[in-house]
Amino acid sequence: MTTKRKGEWLEFSSNWNGQTVESLLKEVWQAPKKLIHQLRMDKGIKVNGQAVNWTTPLLPNDRVQIWLYKPESFGAEPTYNELDIFFEDDHLLIINKRAGVDVHPTTPEQSNTLANAVAFHLQCEGIFTKVRHIHRLDRDTTGAILFAKHALAAAMLDRMLAQRRIKRTYVALVHGIIHKKAGTIDVPIGRDRHHPTRRRVSKTGERAVTHYRVLETFPQKQLSLVQLTLDTGRTHQIRVHMSYIGHPLIGDVLYGGFDQFVSRQALHAAKIEFLHPITSEVISCVAPFQDDAFADIDLYSYFS
Repeated sequence: MTTKRKGEWLEFSSNWNGQTVESLLKEVWQAPKKLIHQLRMDKGIKVNGQAVNWTTPLLPNDRVQIWLYKPESFGAEPTYNELDIFFEDDHLLIINKRAGVDVHPTTPEQSNTLANAVAFHLQCEGIFTKVRHIHRLDRDTTGAILFAKHALAAAMLDRMLAQRRIKRTYVALVHGIIHKKAGTIDVPIGRDRHHPTRRRVSKTGERAVTHYRVLETFPQKQLSLVQLTLDTGRTHQIRVHMSYIGHPLIGDVLYGGFDQFVSRQALHAAKIEFLHPITSEVISCVAPFQDDAFADIDLYSYFS
């Protein structure tokens, strides 16, 4: 399937094999009912530029146009800030996030977040849709973060994330030498009632599963470089779990780490990999390091 943006419309071309507009939306893309209803109300689907019955079979050379860039509030004030983009098409955007940047505003007046910068970027492309981040990273966590450019892509990516079909791999520098080269941490995480933002291992918390593998150790500095993947997405999961096994992230003073090397937790979303929900191409991106926390480490040697 190929696509091309034409103003506020997105055009799809394929050998449709007798599919209908309705089967595309409901069966192939599994679009949310609310979005399908809105497209009906807006007369937001055309075939070869004409309104059609949604149950009419499509012909092999038909061009399906969908009003997916309908103007709406960005949800964040467009504000210029340089973005490190390493994948972009008409449907999604993958950015290498810097440290010290929130993903989205927490107050109406906040304008220095990633969402503000993405809104500005979309505006420059003539796209005036809501900024839709598919997942989050902590303020001081760096690396790959995924955004959708329209509601259909967002719905499909959200479902893929819930089904763990978007693989995200992290790397962290932790205190101490981890002697067990690989393992799984499967302990629940809940809120710490004594601290407003801190999480802790708790029997009454939600299940959290983290898999780790030691990539390299640095005996002189008593540090380990660890690769991590998650089966669940709890707040601060990696930070809590690594602290729980006695190897807090360097710089992570909230969970027992020390900041003698860096002033933030040394956690980086190193790689994101998934099957593109619309074009079906394999998307695999390695996000290069951007700061001194990992200054002497060749990331590509581990993910090439």
